[in-house]
Amino acid sequence: MSTQPPTSPNVVWHHATVTRARREAQNGHRGAIIWFTGLSGSGKSTLAHAVEEILHQQGCRTFVLDGDNVRHGLCGDLGFSSKDREENIRRIGEMAKLFMEAGVIVLTAFISPYRVDRERVRGMVEHGDFIEIFCDAPIEVCEARDVKGMYKKARAGLIPEFTGISSPYEVPKNPELTVNTGGLELEACVQQVLDEMVQRGLINSI
Repeated sequence: MSTQPPTSPNVVWHHATVTRARREAQNGHRGAIIWFTGLSGSGKSTLAHAVEEILHQQGCRTFVLDGDNVRHGLCGDLGFSSKDREENIRRIGEMAKLFMEAGVIVLTAFISPYRVDRERVRGMVEHGDFIEIFCDAPIEVCEARDVKGMYKKARAGLIPEFTGISSPYEVPKNPELTVNTGGLELEACVQQVLDEMVQRGLINSI
């Protein structure tokens, strides 16, 4: 695993009086990073937003970081080469960590195809703060959904370095949870995620 990028020179970390623990106490739940990973079309964004809707209704502080949305701003300068993908996930990881420190449950929906990049984000936070959820859907199912027409373009050679076609996806070896998003109804997938969060003490029973 590569090392973290160097810190800018002549900077000193400022310790706030309002701590993460105080923010979490005010929110009534722990902050955490819920990291959804899987192929394009596997249901990451749909599942993340559906989980957020339930959590929001229960009064939880939440935010979804979505792949396409982030590339409209924070990562708009990045392409899809291996190095750009690495930097994309690094930035997202740092941003997700800030949300978590604010006591927010941040749900991220990114292909994040490389294990080393996902593990790098895991290493940014304490044990138990990073929950990796593999959205398991066969590429045939993802292509059949293909609401954006991306697979069709990739098959035609119009999109280079497309994950699952011309660029690899590395399946998580030991995710906290694997959800069969290719076969289960959305409601069942949502319940699995919520049950996992309850089991890990992130939220109370829903």
